[in-house]
Amino acid sequence: MSTSSSSNCSASEGSTAPARPRRPSAGTVVIALMLLLGTQPISTDLYLPSLPSLPGYFGVPVATVQLTLSVLVVCFGAAQLPLGALSDRIGRRPVLLGGLALYTAASALAMVATHIGALVACRAAQGIGMAACVVGVRAMLRDLYAPQEGAHMLARGSTWMSLIPLLGPVLGGYIESHWGWRGAFAVLTAFGALTLLYVATRLPESLSRRGAGRWTEGWSEILRHPGFWSYTAVSSFTYAGLFSFIAGSSFVLVKVLGLTRQEFGFAFAFVVSGYLIGSTVCRHLIPRRGLVRTLRLAAWVSLAAGTLMAGLAWAGVHHPLALMVPQFVYTLAHGLHQPCAQVGAIAAFPQRAGTASALSGFVGMTLAFGVGYWIGWSFDGTVYPLALTVAFWSAAVAAAALLLVPRYAHHSHAE
Repeated sequence: MSTSSSSNCSASEGSTAPARPRRPSAGTVVIALMLLLGTQPISTDLYLPSLPSLPGYFGVPVATVQLTLSVLVVCFGAAQLPLGALSDRIGRRPVLLGGLALYTAASALAMVATHIGALVACRAAQGIGMAACVVGVRAMLRDLYAPQEGAHMLARGSTWMSLIPLLGPVLGGYIESHWGWRGAFAVLTAFGALTLLYVATRLPESLSRRGAGRWTEGWSEILRHPGFWSYTAVSSFTYAGLFSFIAGSSFVLVKVLGLTRQEFGFAFAFVVSGYLIGSTVCRHLIPRRGLVRTLRLAAWVSLAAGTLMAGLAWAGVHHPLALMVPQFVYTLAHGLHQPCAQVGAIAAFPQRAGTASALSGFVGMTLAFGVGYWIGWSFDGTVYPLALTVAFWSAAVAAAALLLVPRYAHHSHAE
């Protein structure tokens, strides 16, 4: 895709603005999106097959082991706030490089952890590194592209990125069976090092005008913006439903429904393949339908998926496919929602894209942290807590996409 028509910063910056930095090729941006956004799913999905074995290894309850997921999410969300503002002040590239260095080091230390507290601490550091990757590359996307074009590019990157969570649980199941949970962190260390090398050698700085002033400058404007909140609600609610499955599926499918860890890896890969399909469809829908109409279509798909999962559970159909098939459909809709919602949330803030991306991400990850805690606390040896939680979030995201986004999208100029 040509970048000649893309929009970078507001024209109001005037003739004194510095020259725009060199634009990377579309292929370079897509690979960067795949790797940098991929730090989030690979950090959760790769070691999911190992979760059921960790309580016995460390001698702790399930709720304590769930902290290795929850603390990753809360640090990922909280760190976005300072890192987003920092990327607006000093540029995207320093934030990306520093975050990747921290992520790689934390993965290596997690690999040799001998106490659950040390593992949790390493996961917290991983979350901070992931935050730098995600907030930096989303802001970079806004630097380089207008909203609809940016959503199309994000969908392209997401299509390739979906291969990571698609293969992650399968690879994780194999690693767990042969090398245990430490092998998963060895792979994460290699992934972090590879991504760091790519960014250092291929991805130039995209921010042409660095900010100044207080760290919280612009927060009030962003938080009062109805378009920001409508799109953030969609991205947060759809991820909450997905994270419910991420946090609870290994316990339900392995402990309750009897899958082996390797079978779980294939089951999870089937579910994640929905995201590959959804993001691929999204790439073709956005140029024809725009962001709002694409989100409305996805809303109905999400609602159907959650309703089906809850209905099968209440009907007594307690089989792996009764969770996997509805979640596959939900994940397909997630692949439609996320590129549109993430770009829409920051569309109105070209000069504060890092801050807007951080605030939106913080809201979503805070919600996911609560969901992770709820899944761990509510697990009762049945399918009901997981199925009903996914159904709840499917209704919430449908309400946001059908009621809020059409009403406020024009405020973000991202229709």
